Amino acid sequence: MADKPSVLFVCVHNAGRSQMAAAWLTHLAEGRVEVRSAGSDPGAEVNPAAVEAMAEAGIDISQETPKILTADAVHESDICVTMGCGDTCPVFPGKRYLDWALEDPAGQGIEAVRPIRDRIRNLVEDLLSEITGAEQ
Repeated sequence: MADKPSVLFVCVHNAGRSQMAAAWLTHLAEGRVEVRSAGSDPGAEVNPAAVEAMAEAGIDISQETPKILTADAVHESDICVTMGCGDTCPVFPGKRYLDWALEDPAGQGIEAVRPIRDRIRNLVEDLLSEITGAEQ
């Protein structure tokens, strides 16, 4: 690993789950982790319900845009966390891969997205504790 670990969050559209995960890790890590997110088939914009749910938690993702998943993004990351992209995620030897089974917030209202947001925060806190050795 480089000076600081790097994590890539991947979901199909890079519009909900991976954006929320990247925002949580960026917020909680306070510069201790390099964070990326991408999608195998990026959407046109970040899910408005995800933006609203994160704003309720004090994190602004309104200016984020979905990005295409590239082999370089995976290659440059120490850990790749997938969230439903299946076989479209490139695999490189020596990388650590995690798959988080999370409901897709696409097309859902804020009431359905809040528990997804909270589950992602818990998973991110656990991952951060593991890779930095610090309690959250």
